Amino acid sequence: ILLPNFWPVVKLEINVAEAEKRTGKNTVNMQETYTVYLIEIRPAETVPEGGTPAAPDTLWRRYSEFELLRTYLLVTYPYVIVPPLPEKRAEFVWHKLSADNLDPDFVERRRVGLENFLLRVASHPVLSNDKIFFLFLTEVSNRTHIYTYADSRLKSLSAMFRVKNPDKRFTALKHYSDELNTVISQLLRVRARVADRLYGVYKVHGNYGRVFSEWSAIEKEMGDGLQSAGHHMDTYAASIDDILEEEEHYADELKEYLFYTDAVRSVCRKHELIQYELEMAAQDLAHKKQQKEELATGTVRIFSLKGMTSKLFGQESQEQRESRLATLEQSIREGEETVKEKNAECQEFVRTAWEDIERFKEQKDKDLREALIGYAIMQISMCKKVWISMGCFSFCPQFKMHKNVFMFGPDLLLL
Repeated sequence: ILLPNFWPVVKLEINVAEAEKRTGKNTVNMQETYTVYLIEIRPAETVPEGGTPAAPDTLWRRYSEFELLRTYLLVTYPYVIVPPLPEKRAEFVWHKLSADNLDPDFVERRRVGLENFLLRVASHPVLSNDKIFFLFLTEVSNRTHIYTYADSRLKSLSAMFRVKNPDKRFTALKHYSDELNTVISQLLRVRARVADRLYGVYKVHGNYGRVFSEWSAIEKEMGDGLQSAGHHMDTYAASIDDILEEEEHYADELKEYLFYTDAVRSVCRKHELIQYELEMAAQDLAHKKQQKEELATGTVRIFSLKGMTSKLFGQESQEQRESRLATLEQSIREGEETVKEKNAECQEFVRTAWEDIERFKEQKDKDLREALIGYAIMQISMCKKVWISMGCFSFCPQFKMHKNVFMFGPDLLLL
């Protein structure tokens, strides 16, 4: 849902409908293959019974254009935890997944991730009102707008500063973000190793299907049961593809919050910059006040070049001293105004940033809880399917006298 303030109030449905591979020339006039994504938007209005919904407005966007949009949002709204984009290249892959960014499965997962990014931005109370975001969805040629806005503000996030009096809340948030990044990274690495092992275990069980089928040909009494066992073993071996494909969906949800940690750190860095500028302004003001005091009293507290010059070449005249005092007083007034403005800017940043941080925390807890519960339910469902297959063997009359005979693999006991 999009509600831009600068436009008549509009509710829109947004989705990234499909992806398409294209070939063209890049900025250095070299041929390249890339993927574009079809964005569809339509008014979110109730369709009367028997009516036809309005045709959506469509446009194609490259992944690099999504990157430009997000960079613009980052530098324009430094107090907002901007939703992350899906990975540009596959990370935490296991051997069956391709690391090629043109692989159809990877492109499809990225398509889902890009749609999720747009929906996250469109549902954000601040980002959804941005004009450039609205133009991104509705205007084909707005790359120039994004470049202009992003380039003019990018320097504000280009450096880190060590502040003397950091805000403990932002320090704690930054540490939490680092720890969350570490935990999710480790979880995804473990999951990739487990996926590799599971895939191998399941596929090895496919060999049992072939053996049982061959065995059934030489058994009269148990032939049908062995054939049935072979069929279920083949089904068991093939089921891992769907299981791991569904697992990949939950892995992508975890990856989103892995990338969210960078957005959180970006807000912390911006606060450090504002705090640093405030401290530098206050330090400069204190230095000027000290200069005024030294000039008014004629005493120098610390070694300075001007103090040495006065001793070597004599004191300044009264007119020179008064002129310098007037200049310092004007500079002090300007410095006090600067400190006041920087202090107000810092307080406003903390207020708005913390509102968004609290909103993000609620969203994170809800999303991760749902993802982990969904993953647990999927695992339970997977185990039930295995036990159902095992139960099918137990009811084969040909096997009743052969209970507890066969054991296949460390995780599968038949009969």
